Amino acid sequence: MPTYAYACKDCDHAFDIVQSFSDSSLTECPECKGALRKKFNSVGVVFKGSGFYRTDSRDAKGSTVSAAPAPASAPAAPAAAPATAAAAS
Repeated sequence: MPTYAYACKDCDHAFDIVQSFSDSSLTECPECKGALRKKFNSVGVVFKGSGFYRTDSRDAKGSTVSAAPAPASAPAAPAAAPATAAAAS
């Protein structure tokens, strides 16, 4: 179960409490009966690096994914001839 941090808006009393996900948030300060606010902290898991890919945890030789077949070969279009200065004169 996660631990949530609360702080009182009136008396600045701060405390942590273990609550289930299904429990509703606390609204009343146990010290002064004032209004509470839930404090949010930074995330405990940080992913660093260039990225995470499907192949990061696999051997290159043990891959079960086959390469995509090459498309059917079509006749190549002739390359366009570059324009020259001699053709313009």
